Amino acid sequence: MREILGRRRRLLSKRSDGRPELISAALTFATEWQWPVLPGVAADPQARSRCGCPDADCTVPGAHPFDPGLLAATTDARMVRWWWGNRPTAPIILATGGQAPCAVSLPALAASHALTALDRMGMRLGPVVASPSRWAILVKPYTMEQLGELLYAKDFVPGSLRFHGEGGYVALPPSETGEGEIRWERAPLPGSASPWVPDVEAVVDAAVEALTRTGVSAPEL
Repeated sequence: MREILGRRRRLLSKRSDGRPELISAALTFATEWQWPVLPGVAADPQARSRCGCPDADCTVPGAHPFDPGLLAATTDARMVRWWWGNRPTAPIILATGGQAPCAVSLPALAASHALTALDRMGMRLGPVVASPSRWAILVKPYTMEQLGELLYAKDFVPGSLRFHGEGGYVALPPSETGEGEIRWERAPLPGSASPWVPDVEAVVDAAVEALTRTGVSAPEL
């Protein structure tokens, strides 16, 4: 019990201004859950709606890797401490795929309706990450071949669904990006192992059915 409570305290530890410690969360993800992470590019300090990267039209300001690149993602505690020791406010970026969770994301309004419908259907979900515009449901790792077969078998897949697999990424709480706060819509339960996540097939099947049943409009975003 002491070990579990210690993990929870570290994941939820606060800075002096009352906001969660990014380095503590990053260490939990990397060393305890074995999720490879890296620091994201910061939002432009002069205008937080813009990204700090060279792309003036960046669509995910402050919520993507830049320097270092995605391939630098690691579970090494020393590297994580060095990164966030030097960049304490950098967003935490999860490199999806491989041994790490993947994700299925959709616009926030549609996602809210979909999760309500999934709960009614008795669908078991793991952690769900929310940004102001999109929510991402974490799922078990899958290959592009598996995803291709899954989508090919569908008569209809909403165009607003996005898939974050091998070579993809998701910003994790408690990051702050140019768009706003990254938070847990469904928080992982504290424990001694990486949080449970469902199969991608189950999530896609249920999400498509939920969106179809509810008639939710899920525009491209």
